[in-house]
Amino acid sequence: MEDVRGAAVTAEGLGLEGPRGWAFRSVDLDVPAGTLVAVEGPSGSGRTCLLLALTGRMRTTEGSARVAGLALPRRMAAVRGISALGPVPGVSELDPALTVAEHLRERALLQRRFGGPFRSLLHPRATRAEARERVDRALEAAGLDLDGLPKRERTAVRDLERLESLRLSVALALVGRPLLLAVDDTDLKLSDAERAQAWELLRSVAASGTTVLAVCSQAPEGVGAVVVRTSGATAAQTTGAGGNGGPAGTGTPDPATGTAAGTAAGTAAGPEGTAPGSPAHDRTAPDDEPTTPDHDRTTRDEEQTLVDGVPTAPDRGATAPRDAGGQAGGDQQDTTEEGAADALAETGRA
Repeated sequence: MEDVRGAAVTAEGLGLEGPRGWAFRSVDLDVPAGTLVAVEGPSGSGRTCLLLALTGRMRTTEGSARVAGLALPRRMAAVRGISALGPVPGVSELDPALTVAEHLRERALLQRRFGGPFRSLLHPRATRAEARERVDRALEAAGLDLDGLPKRERTAVRDLERLESLRLSVALALVGRPLLLAVDDTDLKLSDAERAQAWELLRSVAASGTTVLAVCSQAPEGVGAVVVRTSGATAAQTTGAGGNGGPAGTGTPDPATGTAAGTAAGTAAGPEGTAPGSPAHDRTAPDDEPTTPDHDRTTRDEEQTLVDGVPTAPDRGATAPRDAGGQAGGDQQDTTEEGAADALAETGRA
C-alpha cells in the first residue's frame, strides 16, 4: 500500500451528553499519526458516539480534542473532510442490493465530485484512469480479491461474507485517501480466525500512515493498539440522590403539606378497623366532604344499591315484606304480575 500521512489525535476530558444522559465522559487520548486505536467498551457504552465525535460527525459538550491540528467541535467540517467512515450501522452502511462494482463506481464518482479538483468535472476522461488506479490501490490495501468472490465484481453485497463486507467497507473509505479511518463493530459476528484477519487488516492500514479508530468489545493482544475504554455514564447513573428513589407514591409524606394529617383524619372517619389503602377505606368520603358517620352510612347504602351499574333490590322496592304468594320464588311472582297486566289490558279493550 502507498504510504500516506495520517492525523494525530488528542483529547482531554472529552464528553458528550445527550437527552438520556452522558454517552461518554472524561476521555483522554494522545496518539501520533499512523496509530491503531481500539475503542473498547460494552454495547451501549458510548463507543460509537466517541468514534463519530472524533471524526467530526457529532458535537461534544465538554472537553477539547484536536485531529490533525483541527480543534473540535469548532472545526467539525474540516475534520470530516480528512476522515472517512468504514462500516458504522445507521450511518455508513453497504446497500445489500448493489454489487461490489456498483459500490466502487459510486464511491469513485462521489470522490471526483466532492473530493477532487474542479477540473476533474470538466475533463472526466483525463481523470478516469486516475480514479481506476485509486480504486485498485484501495482494494489492495483492504485485502479484497475480486477474483475470489462468487461472481467477481458483479457479486451482490448480500452474498458477501462478514469479513468480505468489512474489507469492502474499508476499501470504499480508503478511496478518498483519508488521514483518519473509523471502523465500528470490528469484531461483530466474526470467528476467532476472521477476527484475527480483521485486526491484521487494520494494523496494516495504520502501518501505512493512516490513523485508525476501531470500536470493539475487547482488542486482542499483540496487535499493538492503543486502548481507550468508554464507561457509558447513562442518565440513570448520573441522577442525583435528591430523587424519590422508589416507585411513585411510596415516598414519605411531607408534614408541611398536611398529607400525613389528612391520611390520619380519613382513617378516623372510615369504617372501624380499616387502614389507609384498604378497600373499605377507599369508600370513605373525600376530604372536601363532611366525614360524619351518617354521611358514611348513606354513602355505603348508596353503593350497595349498584351492582355492575344495575340498581339492586332496594331501588325496586325489594326490601318490602313479601306476601305468601311472593315467597314461592321470583319466577312465580313475575308470572302473576304478567297475568295481572294482561287482564288489565283486556279490560281496557272491552
